[in-house]
Amino acid sequence: MNQAKALQVQQEVQLRFLCPADVGEVKKLCTEWFPIEYPDSWYDDITSSSRFYSLAATHQSRIVGLIVAELKAKSKLNKEDGDILASYYPSSMQVAYILSLGVVDDFRRNGIASLLLDSLLSYLTSKEASGCKAVYLHVLATNTVAIRFYERRNFRPHSFLPFYYSIQGKPRDGYSYVLYINGGQPPWSFIDYIAHCGSLISKLQPCGLPRQLYRAVRNMVQRFLSRPPVEVSHSS
Repeated sequence: MNQAKALQVQQEVQLRFLCPADVGEVKKLCTEWFPIEYPDSWYDDITSSSRFYSLAATHQSRIVGLIVAELKAKSKLNKEDGDILASYYPSSMQVAYILSLGVVDDFRRNGIASLLLDSLLSYLTSKEASGCKAVYLHVLATNTVAIRFYERRNFRPHSFLPFYYSIQGKPRDGYSYVLYINGGQPPWSFIDYIAHCGSLISKLQPCGLPRQLYRAVRNMVQRFLSRPPVEVSHSS
């Protein structure tokens, strides 16, 4: 990337929220960018509903990029995403789901996608949205460009989703990626529980060892069993 050119382009780009008048242009762009067909109601929602953070990057009034995200309560997550947050978070805790992020061909590699993502993350890490503990997304397993982009931005793979997408009637694998924010934490793995128990045992006093060991193991097992099972969706 030519950094001087990218900086110039970024200075010429303006950010604004989508509005109902953008439906036609947004639909055309999404059809070009993504292999998934969205219903007309989806375009109406993302351009008018306050549920969505829908931001456009414009250049001379033309939309050259956009990002769409939705804040969701933990209880509203799909089954395959139900373990994004650690089990001890209440069902009302929020996460943000990135539905789409795209840039037109002739404006790519100029930092527009980063500009849009930075704006979203700036909002999600503000005081207003401090109850949001994670940002996640789904991506085709073959979309290496998108995967590299998100990994550079510190998103990490959360789960493999076999046959998650249906593209032109054919099943395609996907991944979920997640970035924890505002102190959010992922679920504990089995190794985490073992390490935690080892840490507790190392701090025990000899005279209280049997009782404290029993409590530590009991708590570990209870927390491990309380984790929701992971189910994979096969829908598009």
